[in-house]
Amino acid sequence: GNRVLNLCRVDALHIAILKKLLKKIQEKRQKLMNPFEFFIPQNITVGAGTLAKLPECAKKLGGSHAMLISGPTLRKMGVVDKAADYLKDAGMAVDIFTDVEANPSVTTVEKATEAYKESGADFIVALGGGSPMDVAKAVGVTAKYGGSITEYEGAHKVPGKIVPLIAIPTTAGTGSEVTAFSVITDHSRDYKLTVFSYELIPKYAILDPDLIATAPASVAAACGMDAFIHACESYISTDASPFSEAMSEKAMELIGRSIRAYVANRTDVDAASDMLVGSLFAGIAFSWARLGNVHAMSHPVSAYFDAPHGVANAILLPTILDYNKLADKGKYKKIYEYVSETHRSDESFTPDMLVDAIRALNNSLSIPANLTEVGVTEDKIDVMADDAMKSGNIMVNPRRSTKKDIVALYKKAM
Repeated sequence: GNRVLNLCRVDALHIAILKKLLKKIQEKRQKLMNPFEFFIPQNITVGAGTLAKLPECAKKLGGSHAMLISGPTLRKMGVVDKAADYLKDAGMAVDIFTDVEANPSVTTVEKATEAYKESGADFIVALGGGSPMDVAKAVGVTAKYGGSITEYEGAHKVPGKIVPLIAIPTTAGTGSEVTAFSVITDHSRDYKLTVFSYELIPKYAILDPDLIATAPASVAAACGMDAFIHACESYISTDASPFSEAMSEKAMELIGRSIRAYVANRTDVDAASDMLVGSLFAGIAFSWARLGNVHAMSHPVSAYFDAPHGVANAILLPTILDYNKLADKGKYKKIYEYVSETHRSDESFTPDMLVDAIRALNNSLSIPANLTEVGVTEDKIDVMADDAMKSGNIMVNPRRSTKKDIVALYKKAM
C-alpha cells in the first residue's frame, strides 16, 4: 500500500512538472505568434479620373443629399466645385463646408456639425488632406449621437455606425481615408485629442492621382514623409502582426521608390499613384498596429507651435530611430533597403546607416533639420512630454520610454 501511495505521489509530481512545462511552451508560442485579427470593410477605387465615380459611390450608400467637407484652398482651386458638380449632375443635392483649418479644432467640428444638421444632408464627402477627413469623421459622430467630440476621446467610445462617409484624399500622406482615427485640437488645453473607433472608417475611398498633382512641393514632402513614417512606425510597433507588416512593407516600397520623384514633379502620374497607394497601405497598417514615439511626440509639437504634422514627424524620425535602434531585431535593415538611394544591404549594415539615410532624405526634401527651426522652444518641453506620455503610441514603441526619456528626445531633436 505504501509503495502504491509513493508511486501516486511521484505521478502527481510529474504531472505538476509537465503542467509547468506546457505553460512555458504556450507562453513561448504566444510570444512567437501573437493572435491578431483584421478586416478591410471598405470599397476602395484607385486611378486617374476616378473622382467621376463619386456619384456611383454615393448611390451605393443610398445617399441623395451630400455635405461636402473640405478646405478653403481646394475651394479656390475649383476642386470642391468639381466634386460637387459630379453629384449635382447625378441629381443629388450638395451643401459645402470649407472652413477647415490645418490642425482642426473642436470649434470647427461644432460649426461643421451645425451646418450638417441645418442642411438636411444624409451623407458626408470628405475632400482634402487629413484635416478635412478628421473633421468629417468627427461630424459623422456628433451629428449622429450628439454632444461634443471631446466626449468621444479615447478608444471605442463611438456607440455605433456614424453618418455614411466617402473619403477622397488630395494629399498622399495621412492615409485617413482608411484609418479608424480622428485627431482634433482642443485649444482649451493645447492638446490634440484622438478618437479611435473602427466605426470611423469611411465606407468608400476614391484615390485619384490627378487630385494630388497641384500640391506644393513643401506639402508633398511633408505629407509623403508622414505616410512613410506611418509605415515605418507600424512596422516596428510591438503590436505589429503579419498582416500589418505586409501592409507596412508594401507602403515603404512604394513610397521609398517614388517620394523623391513625386516631390520633384507632382504631375508624374506613376509617382503620384505610388504615393497614394503607399499612403493607403500605411494607413491600413497603423490602424491595426498603431505607431510609436514619433507620433506621440509630434502631436504636442503641432498643438503648441502649430507646426505642420508631417514636418514635425519628419524632424523627429531620425532622433527616434536612433533611440529605438537598441531594440531592433533586424527590421532596420529592411527599412533601409526601401528608403536608401544606395540600397546597401550587405553584412556591413548597421542601424546607424538607416538614421543617416533618413537625415539625408529629409535634407533632399527640404525638411527642417531640427525642432528649433519650426519655432519650438525649450520652455514647453516638459508639458509636451506630459502630453506625449498620454498617447497610446508610447506603449507600442519598440523601446520602452519614460517621461525622462521623452524630455531627453525632445532636447536632442532641438
